[in-house]
Amino acid sequence: MSWVALVHGSLRTRRSLSVSIPSEIHYEWIATNHDLQEFVQFAMQTSEYYLDTEFHREKTYYPQLALIQIASGDRIAVIDPISADAKLLRPLFEGPYMCILHAGQQDLDVLTQSLGMIPSQMLDTQLCAGFIGYSQPSLASLLQAKLKIDVPKGDRLTDWLRRPLTKDQLRYAASDVAYLAELSKLIFDELEARGRMQWARDACEELRTRPTGPHAPHDAWLRVKDVRTLKGKSRWVAQAVAHWREERAMDLDLPPRHVLSDIAILGVAQRTPRTTDDLLQSRGVDNRHANGAQGRAILEAISEGIKNSANGDLSFPSSDGDDVDKSLRPAATLVSAWITELARQSDLDAGLLGTRKDITDLLNKSDSARLRHGWRAEIVGNDIEDLVAGRKALTFSPDNGAGLRLVAIQES
Repeated sequence: MSWVALVHGSLRTRRSLSVSIPSEIHYEWIATNHDLQEFVQFAMQTSEYYLDTEFHREKTYYPQLALIQIASGDRIAVIDPISADAKLLRPLFEGPYMCILHAGQQDLDVLTQSLGMIPSQMLDTQLCAGFIGYSQPSLASLLQAKLKIDVPKGDRLTDWLRRPLTKDQLRYAASDVAYLAELSKLIFDELEARGRMQWARDACEELRTRPTGPHAPHDAWLRVKDVRTLKGKSRWVAQAVAHWREERAMDLDLPPRHVLSDIAILGVAQRTPRTTDDLLQSRGVDNRHANGAQGRAILEAISEGIKNSANGDLSFPSSDGDDVDKSLRPAATLVSAWITELARQSDLDAGLLGTRKDITDLLNKSDSARLRHGWRAEIVGNDIEDLVAGRKALTFSPDNGAGLRLVAIQES
């Protein structure tokens, strides 16, 4: 069976995909709808394509899509979504074609925000590599480890929205997808050989279908620097002002800090000003913030925060794992250590198997606990439930250098 068929779990194979590595990266700059439509028709003759994006979010609230790179067959397209209508990719994205990318969470976010669509099926080589012993590897590190390829280092300060882009910039963008075919083949072959391909598929589908979108404005205060130093009424004021700032930033498509700085939020939260003059005395606030409609809106938010403080203390959400019963905290720590040891012995990324929150949710008998479902239950969740129920126990194993080992308890 070809590896193309393995990706889809079927014997259906279209035109075979070349995985040869060119001495130079040849790419096509696509900046018209006509050229994009032609490339989409070409890509739809294969079973899979390789995707990456470039975007910026430094000056805006929402990420700005700057480039889309797609490799298919023997072609690499660097697509300009500013000049061409990138929504013309819909037949490819929504058709029965496997999208392969690396560290694709942010790519999916920007595609959702910019185009309102994402690939209908996806495999992420970074996530898949976690099932063969790598922990969130970069594309460069995987290419070096698997193919002995050193990809060119890009300039982190490149403005991908600038036109025209230089040949070096375009070549670097194309390199992000140029080697994914051969790299993914090696990773998928190893996953199949170790019986872990389905685990990887399921994990990638979790990533693809997870909720996306902006943060809830109501929780924006939790991201204000040093907000934990505030107490009582000041904390409520910070919550209300940060809520207003987040919604204002979304409306203006600006980073929240461009609307009002974190220092200013802390300043007004501590002083709780009631007038424009008082507002101007707060650290980080100047005439741009205090005058006119914006100043009135900030004062209204402050008043709302003061009013809300009558509800009592505003608490921070429980830290990861803190909401488990105190009697079970030692068990959570022990289970976490066992998962880490199991991952080490099994060439798995411990972060994929279960976080502290995952363990806490299971110990709290939450129906939605991720460790109770799917591949996580198969690998660790069922064993943890046996441990909690007293059917299994953890022991130190002298065979693995005092590593933890799970053993069944024999009933007398």
